[in-house]
Amino acid sequence: MPRDRFGREINYLRLSLIDHCNLRCVYCMPLRGLSFVPSEELLSADELEVVARVAASVGFHKIRLTGGEPTLRSDLLEIVERIHDVDGITDLGMTTNAILLPDLAAPLRAAGLNRINIHLDTLDPQRLKRVMRFGSFEHIWAGIEAAQEAGFAPIKLNAVIVRDYNEHDVVDLARLTLDRDWHVRFIELMPLGGGDCARLSLSQYVPNPETRARIEGEFGPLVEFPDGNPSDEARNFRVSGAKGVVGFISPVSEPYCGACNRMRLTADGKFHLCLLNDDELDVKAALRNGGGEEAVTRILLQAVFQKPTGHRLEQGVSTQRRAMFQIGG
Repeated sequence: MPRDRFGREINYLRLSLIDHCNLRCVYCMPLRGLSFVPSEELLSADELEVVARVAASVGFHKIRLTGGEPTLRSDLLEIVERIHDVDGITDLGMTTNAILLPDLAAPLRAAGLNRINIHLDTLDPQRLKRVMRFGSFEHIWAGIEAAQEAGFAPIKLNAVIVRDYNEHDVVDLARLTLDRDWHVRFIELMPLGGGDCARLSLSQYVPNPETRARIEGEFGPLVEFPDGNPSDEARNFRVSGAKGVVGFISPVSEPYCGACNRMRLTADGKFHLCLLNDDELDVKAALRNGGGEEAVTRILLQAVFQKPTGHRLEQGVSTQRRAMFQIGG
């Protein structure tokens, strides 16, 4: 199991398959001025499999496919099959906006995808169009239902909370857990990329203690899960008597950097050492210059060793070179 300089076991790799997305959420992607990685510069299914094999050989066991929106990759099923077949990878998940899941959920399950997280910021169709812009509640909800029908469990819904957009919708989202065994997780805004989206993330930031108080005002005190996994980014609770879970992912108000076990690979082939820092190491060059698995192993272990101890948001320092859609979350 690889450890970084601070003794943390790093065993979870997030693979961004593409930086393009079919939504334009207000805190993630601007409507104009976007440029995306050309398809020939994205890591191929072969290259992604090499990275997954190397990661497994040094002790990684969990992989999550992210984007942009990963379902926009035409070879997604092939990628899932290849990574699922890598010895040592025991947990293969994906984060998606669910729009394309009505056609993909069952084939993804058959290909070997274990778990799925779905992005849904509100249950109100009009507010959803305002915060997720190109999104449609009807289409996302159909994708959620398709994922459940395909046997993905538990369904995890991720909601990013933005002041003046959806902060009052958290009660209805939490209510979904009363009679469903879903996990509904509330995520704080993070100022990534240095542009308009980053500025909005600062001005419209809602701390999760406020979100929790709003939920408890409706349902009463939440019951925290005892002895949770320290590397889990979410603190998990349950509404009294509910079937599901309410989680809070609080990188700003309650940083969990000390237990971080994650490494990220961007769609253009860079190990991004920390979500909220700009440090990166290029692995695509090694893959395409004949370096083979030995070179990829060396770069991955170097990335683990150089992983920062934590972010510096309290000092006003965050990622400037890449926005969230360019990192993979």
